[in-house]
Amino acid sequence: MIKKYLFPTVSLLSSMTLGVAHAQCPICTAAVIGGVGLARWLKIDDTVTGLWIGGLLVSTSLWTINWLKSKKWNFYQDGILIPIFYYVTVIVPLYYYNIIGHPLNVFWGIDKLILGMIFGSILFYAMVLRYEQIKKKNNNHAQFPYQRVVMPVGILIILSGIFYFATRISPR
Repeated sequence: MIKKYLFPTVSLLSSMTLGVAHAQCPICTAAVIGGVGLARWLKIDDTVTGLWIGGLLVSTSLWTINWLKSKKWNFYQDGILIPIFYYVTVIVPLYYYNIIGHPLNVFWGIDKLILGMIFGSILFYAMVLRYEQIKKKNNNHAQFPYQRVVMPVGILIILSGIFYFATRISPR
């Protein structure tokens, strides 16, 4: 039991004692693990939680890539390596602490968190790309305020409703 809460607690405490955060990954990982724990406590299905984790990972990856480009720090395959890094730093601890991989926590034969992360990541990124297409057609302007946020977050809200009802209706 202590082992399950040790990693998030140590990560959170160490992040609070640092003057400047030099890496976002331990903080994000601790937040994700804490968020999964809170979501389970609130009885939110893991597929729904996974959707939001997937969106968070895509958003963090894109933010990091854009920040590196703004500093003129480009390296080989950064668009692939940065997302892989973020996904590994979240999935490995979740697996290590038996949050991912339980044989009874599956939907459509896939772990619920992983399934949610897949759908959340793909559709969040698709909405980011769609926003860029719409903006390009509209003389590099959004069609309405905060469209850049509304589109990807909106798809996560819609998917959350779909998965909420799908997991209630369907038996694994």
